[in-house]
Amino acid sequence: MHADWDDGWWRLARRVPSPNFRARPRDACVDTVVLHSISLPPGEYGGDGVERLFTNTLDWSAHPYFETIRGLEVSAHFLVRRDGSVLQFVSIDDRASHAGRSSWAGRAEANDWSIGIELEGLEGDTFEPAQYDALARLLPAIDRVRGIRHVVGHEHVAPGRKLDPGPGFDWARLASRLQWDDQRIPPAKPLSA
Repeated sequence: MHADWDDGWWRLARRVPSPNFRARPRDACVDTVVLHSISLPPGEYGGDGVERLFTNTLDWSAHPYFETIRGLEVSAHFLVRRDGSVLQFVSIDDRASHAGRSSWAGRAEANDWSIGIELEGLEGDTFEPAQYDALARLLPAIDRVRGIRHVVGHEHVAPGRKLDPGPGFDWARLASRLQWDDQRIPPAKPLSA
């Protein structure tokens, strides 16, 4: 692997290992990144709720919303905070639990063949310039080791079920920063799988 990587862990991210992962299928072609948005509690930023959720250490009684997700065991590979800092929970060599029932480009089970990046935020709200800066560093780093064919939203791989990152995410801004065309990054409106 590239010098920026250590067994699927990006050296520029803070490593926070999650127990919520498993091996990918042997024949998995990992060539897609799925972007999500998350905040815990919803609309509150900067806390450790997401980190605790992904590491199974969330105090379910700490906020009324947490009771609605009690027992959830999920993860993503990365979390990009509002300030642009990046945390990594699962090696990109492994399968994280981020997309649920999903499909894209004729393939089901996106968790098997994708890398999940959570953006601290709410679907529909805008995201911070520092988050686009972080994506402009992280996505090319992933591309160098995985050959990314598509960067899509949860809304694209689970249309009708998920809406994130939502209309507040500026796909054109990301594509421009990366100089990637619409074959790799979709237009703002969700596409059919």
